[in-house]
Amino acid sequence: MLNKFGFFAFVFVSSQKVVLLMNFISQVLNIGMLKDKLNGFLFLLLFALTFASCDKSVTYSEMKEKEREAVSDYINEMKINVIPYETFVENDYTTNVDNNEFVLVDDVYMQIINNPIKTDSTAYSIKDGDNIDLLVEFYEYNIQEGDTISGNLYAADDDEMRVTNNSGSYTATFTYGVMKEYYGSSVPTGWLVPLRFLTFTRKQGNLAKVKIIVPHTKGTSTAATYVYPCLYQIRLQPANQVLMDE
Repeated sequence: MLNKFGFFAFVFVSSQKVVLLMNFISQVLNIGMLKDKLNGFLFLLLFALTFASCDKSVTYSEMKEKEREAVSDYINEMKINVIPYETFVENDYTTNVDNNEFVLVDDVYMQIINNPIKTDSTAYSIKDGDNIDLLVEFYEYNIQEGDTISGNLYAADDDEMRVTNNSGSYTATFTYGVMKEYYGSSVPTGWLVPLRFLTFTRKQGNLAKVKIIVPHTKGTSTAATYVYPCLYQIRLQPANQVLMDE
């Protein structure tokens, strides 16, 4: 006779084995009542397994918390000094790179590595009504996973994006390059944050350069879907010399 404890231990192994055992007992012994009980037991087991699977799913709130922790850990690990926005303004919209200063602007941590206007009075800002093309050299690093996702540091050409300033509101689209190939023409809104503070030149030793830490809400469509933050280092220059002659 089948040991009762051994029988139930065997039943718990998998739902498939439960089905096989149920059919075997029903066919050999032809005991309808036992089959009904096993059917009920199988239903409860499958329900429990389904519930356990759902219970292990990660909520959006948990994903956002994981993202915040990843950014916080990265700031601590890299010894980033986050300065108040008021200090950033008092310092003439600069961040001290030697002190690894970043400033939080619109949920984006930003470090201005170089702003051409500081040493070149001819550097060009994007004024209200302007619609200009910028060449972009960049790399993209997933802070949460610790992986470089994309970049064009070793590509033959820079990416290109067209930027419009409409009464201080910046919009942009990628017109060429790696970012357009990976993510389409939409420029992450996090990339637009530094534009209001930067000036631009084509003098190669003095190009505009920033680092930004971008949350998923202001990142690429992929970052928004999978909820992860990215670090970008971005170097920008006008796509043509005409801007420098205005």
